[in-house]
Amino acid sequence: MTPVKIMINGLPGNMAATIARHALKDPRFQLMHQSLTGPEIEAPAHAVESASFELIRPDRRDRAVRDLNAQEGPFLSIDFTHPSAVNANAEFYCACALPFVMGTTGGDRRKLEDTVKASSISAVIAPNMAKQIVGFQAMMDFAAQTFPGLFRHYTLQIRESHQKGKADTSGTAKAMIHYFNALGIPCSEADIFQERDPENQRRQWGIPEEHLAGHGWHTYALDSSDGTVHFEFRHNVNGRDIYAEGTLDAAAFLHEKVAARSKGQVFTMIDVLKGI
Repeated sequence: MTPVKIMINGLPGNMAATIARHALKDPRFQLMHQSLTGPEIEAPAHAVESASFELIRPDRRDRAVRDLNAQEGPFLSIDFTHPSAVNANAEFYCACALPFVMGTTGGDRRKLEDTVKASSISAVIAPNMAKQIVGFQAMMDFAAQTFPGLFRHYTLQIRESHQKGKADTSGTAKAMIHYFNALGIPCSEADIFQERDPENQRRQWGIPEEHLAGHGWHTYALDSSDGTVHFEFRHNVNGRDIYAEGTLDAAAFLHEKVAARSKGQVFTMIDVLKGI
């Protein structure tokens, strides 16, 4: 099997670096040694283990990607950049006919999907690349559709904690809002409690010191109106490996769709799990 060529964009960011480490050891992929990065990055290159990656700023990316297409042929892009760049990056990928996996959260998600649907490429777009967490969300979706209003008259508290550098509210927590709404609980994204203070994370949450710089802890607590019943759903992830593994599976899935000449389709991690 010929390895799939992939470009991981977002270096020197931690998530992009974690995916690169996994990809370097994964025989399914040939990792390109270039990475699109943000305008604030001044370094010309970044090393991940023994591999060096050229960092390409926005003012150089048009020419650079044209040259790479000519030299390397078709490749997939994996995006873990910054929430503020989501829509512009998607427009760039579509304009350059680069199928992509979008793991970056934030941006205008409807516009993001519409951009892909109006293009000649397909993409995997998901707020969470961890397959097990996505499976949990699928169970919540089943409950919401099968038992609408099940938790009517209950109150909900959503708490999420991520590393200090995460710029936006957890996309996973925001996605869960829709399921709880269908289950009868009126709540919105504004109700999500967001923790980014390492001291609070260590002392109040009990997050291990070694994972303060990379974690995703979520708690969904439901209480009956009279206070006699309490439900709690929790998923705590330390490190980033679970997301890297899911991202590479998403890239392999997307490659199969591209090979089957898929165009203008938006796939989710549920599609990746099902393999459809």
